[in-house]
Amino acid sequence: MDCVFCKIIKGELPSCKLYEDDTTSSIMDIADDVDGHILVIPKKHFKNILDCDSDALHDMMDTVQKVSRHLVDNCGYDGVNLLNASDESAGQSVPHFHIHIIPRKRNDGIDGWPVFKGAEKSYSYHFEKLKMNG
Repeated sequence: MDCVFCKIIKGELPSCKLYEDDTTSSIMDIADDVDGHILVIPKKHFKNILDCDSDALHDMMDTVQKVSRHLVDNCGYDGVNLLNASDESAGQSVPHFHIHIIPRKRNDGIDGWPVFKGAEKSYSYHFEKLKMNG
């Protein structure tokens, strides 16, 4: 498999690891698009959240929370944005499940929320279409 994150996990490519445990790794994003941009990745390969098993997903969220708390408690940040794109249709560019952590400070000028053009149909229409049974 020619997966950049799998190669990072195996030590075949360099990375700046902030935190690592038996099942996850937290690394600096090399994009240099925003200060402190971090990625949390599972060590086992999953394409995205849609095929990630529940144990791995639990471990991922534990690591996301641990790293996020560290940023707020020890690094001078006030909060975080969490970002994920699952599938190319959603903008996923690396086919290995990962969650972005964007550290935030009050009034930092970062718009961490996408601008939507507006729904074509009402929320009640979508509720009827999307609700889950059981």
